[in-house]
Amino acid sequence: MDWWQTTVLYQIYPRSFQDSDGDGTGDLKGIESRLDYIKDLGVGAIWLSPIYKSPMKDFGYDIQDFRDIAPVFGTMDDFHSLSRAMKERGIKLVLDFVPNHSSNLHEWFQKSVKREAPYTDYYVWTDAKGFEPEGTPIPPNNWRSVFGGSAWEWNQERHQFYLHQFLKEQPDLNYRNPWVLQEMKNVLQFWLDQGVDGFRMDAVAHLLEDEELRDEPVKDEDSIDEYSQLDHKYTFNLPKVLDILREFRILLDKNSENGTKIMITEVYMPVEKLMAYYGNKSHPIAHFPFNFELISVSQENISAQSIYSTIMTWMDNLPKGAWPNWVSGNHDNSRMATRFGNELVDAINMIMLLLPGTPVTYNGEEMGMEDTDVSWEQTKDTVGINAGPMKYKLFSRDPERTPMQWNAGMNAGFSTANQTWLPVNPNYKTLNVQSQLNAKWSHIKVYKLLAKARKTEAIMNGELAIRVLEDCVLVYTRYA
Repeated sequence: MDWWQTTVLYQIYPRSFQDSDGDGTGDLKGIESRLDYIKDLGVGAIWLSPIYKSPMKDFGYDIQDFRDIAPVFGTMDDFHSLSRAMKERGIKLVLDFVPNHSSNLHEWFQKSVKREAPYTDYYVWTDAKGFEPEGTPIPPNNWRSVFGGSAWEWNQERHQFYLHQFLKEQPDLNYRNPWVLQEMKNVLQFWLDQGVDGFRMDAVAHLLEDEELRDEPVKDEDSIDEYSQLDHKYTFNLPKVLDILREFRILLDKNSENGTKIMITEVYMPVEKLMAYYGNKSHPIAHFPFNFELISVSQENISAQSIYSTIMTWMDNLPKGAWPNWVSGNHDNSRMATRFGNELVDAINMIMLLLPGTPVTYNGEEMGMEDTDVSWEQTKDTVGINAGPMKYKLFSRDPERTPMQWNAGMNAGFSTANQTWLPVNPNYKTLNVQSQLNAKWSHIKVYKLLAKARKTEAIMNGELAIRVLEDCVLVYTRYA
């Protein structure tokens, strides 16, 4: 079995993991200082949320330079130091890769606005459908941004609209231009040359749009979420998206002589459609697309049957020879302990780490960190801010992004700053790493036992037998 099949993948949100310089924001040196904790957990691979140079409108998912480190996180020397320290401990490094868009401050976009060759069509530009009597340009169609509002933004200098499926500061790259695909392959190669072990690829189903710019059908005009009001048949999961991802996979495979370079894709869609992102034996695409089914089920009425159905839906749809994975939480969803309830933290981690496949743990889930109540005045997430003070809690992702709780000291041991970038959860006095490591029995101690159990023959290679005994009892066995 390959390394990505035998390990736990641990997601670190760098802003909130460990601050090394007292500015209130986590950084690369902070992560390096906590590697022994991660190693001791039994984790063999880290996935870092974006660390690239960025104006941080979407906290790193708006990239200004794909080949540089954001100063708030450190320098390229800090990155290399972290990479070396991880290799010394046998921990693999997976980077977030954001292929759909860049920042509007990226050099490519600035030159595209000015129609400078070869960047003229690096982004999706189109003329106005017309103009209002007062001169306001009319967007070409009804496409909506994932974050609300029109997906089109007028650029006065170029006198055209550009597409942004996320924030207006995140213009969509134009993958119908072969130069764009080559540019992004060059970015992947740059980081492979720096020694990274793979990539988690963000929002890949958005890579292509309908060339005819047709209006999308209305699906649910009463939805509070503007994006959910439309059926995104012309902007989401177009067939040729898989061809682009196949190009990325070929590049990664060419660089895998000294160890597999993994490709993980982020796509939210029904399981039966998602399986196409595995590709097939002759044309593999992702090593695995993220499985968000446990996140989805935890937002409904939880029962043994619902968990069983969630597990079996994935396993029954899995293509022959494909590898499963399990995700209980991430930086975009309410924390696992908040969704499932603290009493189920050990049970969910048990499911995650002992089922066939690769478990993905968001930092803090191993100890049952909970959502933090973030006030309107403290809110940093642009999506929450755009929703306004009355609705921000429905959209803000800040509650699950608050600082890691290391101990009962100042700022939970995360930072020496007078104020951290997001508030620390007040429960840190009792809910923290140190107290759980010192306790006779705790979520972290259970997690470490589960990670150790993963190394046994039955868990690594065994079959799965699973049954629902009653509403509250789900039983499964792994056997060699």
